[in-house]
Amino acid sequence: MASEFGLLLRRLRHQAGMTQEALAERAGVGVRTVRGLETGERADPRVATVRLLADALQLRPEEREELLRAAVRRTAEGNRQDESGDRLQPGSGEPGAEESGSGRSGSAAHDALADVAEQLAQAVVARWQREEEQRQVQDPFPLPVRWRSASEELTDHWANIRRLPAGSTHGPLDLSGRLDGIVEMHRRIPSGRLVVLGRSGSGKTILTVRFVLDHLKSRARAEAVPVIFSIGSWSPTTVTLRDWLAGQLMRDHPGLAAAAPGGVSLAAALVETGRVLPVLDGFDEIADGLRRPALEALNATNLPLLLTSRPAEYGAAVAETDVLTSAAAVELTDLTLSDLADYLPRTIRKASGADPGATAWDPVLTELRERPHSKASANLTAVLATPLMVALARTVYSDTPDHDPATLLDTDRFNSPEKLEDHLLDNFLPTVYRRRPEHRPTGRRGRGFDPARAQYWLGYLAHHLTRLGTPDLAWWRLGGGLRRSTRTLVTALVTAVAIALVDCCVGTIFDPLGFQLVDGMVAGLLSGPMFGLAYWLVVAARDTAVAPSIVRMKILGRSGKTRHRTVPRLAIGLLCGLAFGFGYGFLRGVLNGFIRGVGLSVGLDIGLADGLFYGLVFGLGAGLAFGFLTLLETPFDIRSAVNPPSLLRTNRRTVATQLLVWAPVFGLLVGTGAGLVVRPMQGLLGPLVWSLTAGLKLGIVSGLSGALGYALALTAWGQWAVLSRIWLPLTGRLPWAVMTFLEDAYQRGVLRQVGAVYQFRHARLQHHLNRAYQTPRTPSQAPGQR
Repeated sequence: MASEFGLLLRRLRHQAGMTQEALAERAGVGVRTVRGLETGERADPRVATVRLLADALQLRPEEREELLRAAVRRTAEGNRQDESGDRLQPGSGEPGAEESGSGRSGSAAHDALADVAEQLAQAVVARWQREEEQRQVQDPFPLPVRWRSASEELTDHWANIRRLPAGSTHGPLDLSGRLDGIVEMHRRIPSGRLVVLGRSGSGKTILTVRFVLDHLKSRARAEAVPVIFSIGSWSPTTVTLRDWLAGQLMRDHPGLAAAAPGGVSLAAALVETGRVLPVLDGFDEIADGLRRPALEALNATNLPLLLTSRPAEYGAAVAETDVLTSAAAVELTDLTLSDLADYLPRTIRKASGADPGATAWDPVLTELRERPHSKASANLTAVLATPLMVALARTVYSDTPDHDPATLLDTDRFNSPEKLEDHLLDNFLPTVYRRRPEHRPTGRRGRGFDPARAQYWLGYLAHHLTRLGTPDLAWWRLGGGLRRSTRTLVTALVTAVAIALVDCCVGTIFDPLGFQLVDGMVAGLLSGPMFGLAYWLVVAARDTAVAPSIVRMKILGRSGKTRHRTVPRLAIGLLCGLAFGFGYGFLRGVLNGFIRGVGLSVGLDIGLADGLFYGLVFGLGAGLAFGFLTLLETPFDIRSAVNPPSLLRTNRRTVATQLLVWAPVFGLLVGTGAGLVVRPMQGLLGPLVWSLTAGLKLGIVSGLSGALGYALALTAWGQWAVLSRIWLPLTGRLPWAVMTFLEDAYQRGVLRQVGAVYQFRHARLQHHLNRAYQTPRTPSQAPGQR
């Protein structure tokens, strides 16, 4: 039975004098799509499809909006039938005219991606519902967020926004609204592109979270999944928007790194086929000098999106290039005195006395209401105009019984709005860190941290993020704020000590302690620089960080999709083993020759022979072991979504499994391999001293040392252990229990979780802590280590 949308589409097509085939050809969609929409068989049209049909029919603005409203109403009714006739142009994100000649395989791939999108939607809902609860957005109710249309110079031509054909008349859309209507407003914009502007703390992030959750409540199966991306971490000059979106999806949902039909990752397939609606939060947080290229890159796509920014930064980028193409723009408005009077008294305990309904906020609100033009009222009204400052005021005064909010009216202490804002920011951390652990929102007990030390550590983290030019606090990049030379030297030093200890402890089983102490020292002195060099070449020279593994290690029931990487990994292992083995053997041979007192030429000959011998043994062992490890890799489940602690635990388990597999496999290959090649090598290199005991010792020590060196230098968890758990705490920049501290800061509301990373609760708080961290301290002010 035809739906309202189907009947309307048929009427408009007849008015245009077009057949279904002509409309399909002009719109670039399948004939089955048009037929199914008109008959009601496909009653869940994509918004992008509706826009293409409207363009093809050359509808007037009011007809276009009527058709779009009918589609939205049909979507909201919950009919989730799949619009399988739609085909997507590769890379366009819009439905196209291509219909696969192999209909079943095309439909199967379409259905598979639709299922992945559904699972992504479920993960996104669960994540942001938890985050909204953690931020206490609904306690006792959300602060009102309202907006009005932005100035015309920040908005594209309305004909472009409405997607009208040339020569059509047009007028602006009424875009004023409030938080509960953000999804409906976005769906009324034919282009699907919206810019939300607001000053610092005005509620842009709250709006994006509510947009995602409300959108997903009414989302049909064929609609794109709204996903929040912190655009401040994007470098548009080095990575394209679509590649960056796919990378962020794989970071926060590792299962999307699995291969989709066609060879690309599931994340890339979702982005390329328009199944992800990017919600780009924090355009103003993009590094200076990159906002113009970022805006130009956004204009190079036609993806529907929602973008948030502070007005000044967006306006400056627009002045340098152009507005966001086909995008409408709105600007958030300030909170009113009525909003404050409704909200603040309900966040604080009732006052004791004759009037049970009185609260400590009443005198403050009375002053603001009755003497609005006084200096105290003007200052406080200006400060409490944004949800951020109201939330800080609530934390400092409503949630702390011994703090009187009437202090905020003291003009002797706070003679300007800036002084009041600094006061709230300065007192936020001491307030949240004075709470007893059992009163935390989760109800879980946790260790306490001294407020002064916590502020110092958080200041370092804020400074670290400012130096990196990103809002994302990723545990695997905590060492990235150190100089590359420092990271390399620390990695080499820790690896050398660890390998020396392993050599000494294990070697004493075979040789006397005195000899083994020297051997362990030599092994450490040689291996440390080797792994330090490997770290420099692979990581530090590119000034990057080792990313967390996107696969698990599974011995039984593993997927075969990673097996195509076995041969390349085997080759990499062979080359690295040859290089390491030759260097290790050569240096050890020369050193042994020097100790024995032979001449330089003889020592070089010994070093060359040992280098070739160890190079062959380590090359074959590393290649085969690395290839075997690859066979055990399996992608994450596509339903897996991570937070920072779970991602750390997962990578720790992956590295532990790699160690448990690598050490015995590599040790066995090296130990037995040495015994097998020693006889043929003697014919080429001359006599080689070897025995079964020497082979067993080499296998055990090499297996443990090689696995440990690889883990510390070339895995995300190893770098976390070396830099974040040893070096940064040792130098006083972070506490010893780093992840416990970060989770505690999240529970206290100082940090927020955005997928696999933390962010400061607000960019304003990050900037404030960074400024405080850079302020010189006297020795008595410097916090001690913990």
